Amino acid sequence: MAQKKIVSAGPDTTPKGAGKGSSGSSGSSGQGSSGGATFVPTPEAKKQAFTYRLIAVVLWVVAIAAEAVTIFWLIPHTELNNFLVWLIVAIVVIGVFSLVGSLLWKKSNRFDPASRNDKVRFFVQNQLGVIITIVAFIPLIIIILANKDMDKKQKTVAGVVAVIVALLVGVFSYDFNPPSTEQISDDSATVIAYTGQDKVYWVAGGGVYHLCAEYPEGTTIPPLSRGDADTNPVISGTVAQAVQAGKDRLSMYGYTECGYTEGQPQYGALPGSGATSGTESTGSGSTPVSTPEPTATHS
Repeated sequence: MAQKKIVSAGPDTTPKGAGKGSSGSSGSSGQGSSGGATFVPTPEAKKQAFTYRLIAVVLWVVAIAAEAVTIFWLIPHTELNNFLVWLIVAIVVIGVFSLVGSLLWKKSNRFDPASRNDKVRFFVQNQLGVIITIVAFIPLIIIILANKDMDKKQKTVAGVVAVIVALLVGVFSYDFNPPSTEQISDDSATVIAYTGQDKVYWVAGGGVYHLCAEYPEGTTIPPLSRGDADTNPVISGTVAQAVQAGKDRLSMYGYTECGYTEGQPQYGALPGSGATSGTESTGSGSTPVSTPEPTATHS
């Protein structure tokens, strides 16, 4: 097997000084899905999330403003030259601003995720882009179809374009795999229980993160087999960093391939096992497992 280049995702951004919760995650505030401490984003992560959200809100305001201009100024002036062209341009502009804002909002949620315990906030925070899409397009579509000054052709073309753009923006705005504080907590606890540190591996083109970067011959997991030393190296970092990079979850594979026995962690109990994890048993008590920061390595 060709050797892979492994690079660090950057300094560990999990909260320092917050202490280890019983789930093994760095930082604790409230309860995770398995009863352990819930992941808490760092100030740096919250700042990054705030920046993305601020830009998203500005873009959404522009989109809603463009919708208002289209409804209250452009549509009433059907006598304008190339009216239909300008109307289609306005629809596309509204779609572009709405979509870019939604993508940035979704990215912000990977730096500062919501808790699944608060179902209303979890839904609104993760699907706000879809809500904005509805606000930006439904009134516009209704006005277009109900307008008495536009001829049938103009209504049909503009209505179809508006519906298609709205559907496309809505689909791309919807978060099919929204992260949660509980997920990060539990995955971090699982990784620490097996490996003794909050460190996972992924590649840019993959959708999940793994317990190790290299597998024995014949058992390489496809996503990491794309970790080329020059063009697409394997990246190492914490679970939180993997989620920030757009990875959805811990791989379902890799326990035996990485040399671990599934269900038999070496460094603590798994989330939901009812036992304290994140510690190693010693003769005089329990000692917290240290979580070293990711370091750049080459293999």
